[in-house]
Amino acid sequence: MGFVNNFLGRFSQDIGIDLGTANTLIYVRGKGIVINEPSVVAMNKKTGEVLAIGKEAQRMVGKTPSHIVAIRPLRDGVISDFEVTEQMLAYFIQKVHEDGFHILPRPRVVIGIPSSVTEVERRAVEEASLRAGARAVFLIEESMAAAIGSRLPIHEATGNIIVDIGGGTSEISVISLGGIVVNRTLRIAGDELNENIIQYARNNFNMLIGERTAEDIKIRIGSAHESTEHLEAPIRGRDLVTGLPKEVIMSGSQAREAMQKSIATIVEAVRQCIEETPPELLSDIIEQGIYLAGGGALLRGLADVITDATQIRTHIADDPLTAVVRGTGIVLEDIEAVQEVLLPSVHGSQLK
Repeated sequence: MGFVNNFLGRFSQDIGIDLGTANTLIYVRGKGIVINEPSVVAMNKKTGEVLAIGKEAQRMVGKTPSHIVAIRPLRDGVISDFEVTEQMLAYFIQKVHEDGFHILPRPRVVIGIPSSVTEVERRAVEEASLRAGARAVFLIEESMAAAIGSRLPIHEATGNIIVDIGGGTSEISVISLGGIVVNRTLRIAGDELNENIIQYARNNFNMLIGERTAEDIKIRIGSAHESTEHLEAPIRGRDLVTGLPKEVIMSGSQAREAMQKSIATIVEAVRQCIEETPPELLSDIIEQGIYLAGGGALLRGLADVITDATQIRTHIADDPLTAVVRGTGIVLEDIEAVQEVLLPSVHGSQLK
């Protein structure tokens, strides 16, 4: 069986997937990252037909007639709609293979998932992947994949700490000798920060804004730390009193105020992780520092806030948005050699 797998492995386009709440990224062995698209599916409610997936579906969010809905099939890093996730995965896997020969074997797939997922949720990811066209499925915790993608020495007897802030979840992990020693998973991440801005606009400007507008504000003027830079941006939405369109100018300090509570929760979770870390590993962490990955790592001043709170230097990983998928790609290069970092299969799909 091993010979067959090795033989098939030479010809199949094995893929690594960062199945994120906000974006799905796909790495193809030998090619690098080939897909980076929103985890959104547009469906016709009347017929159940899938109209668009990824970027095309994202453009439809909030702009569709009532019978067309744009669904995000993953919530807080886990599958909330099994069938839609399966169709989305099948679409992406097919897209990877469309420029290859049709006789290529089905791919082996490595998928990053939050470490807090239940066995039922893990089974859902495995089954969706197998039904979407995978030959074998390997699961890896996102924080472990992010650490590997950030080139941290996770197999050595030294302490490494990675804070992976994605769309649906923030995961803080202390890793040593290829295993997670201390872990915290929060359902507070990029989506929650967007929600904070929506709530702030409602409470302070009497105004209703959409998710995409809130995310745009977060990226353009959002920060975690006071800055000398004076940032501001217009936000457009609907006046809750008159029901008419309204535009106001939001400042960077207002955006920071909106997100302050969520950011404080993430920073506190990092502190708690450090408090639970064995002293021997802590001395390594003080030397190496804390690494930030995921889209949330790009929030202005977040590294400084974590440095102030923990007294440990905090670095942003190279290209934090792709750290998880790059980690799955490194694992793909030699799956047999890195078995210890993979999660056990729920129903033996790795043995196929």
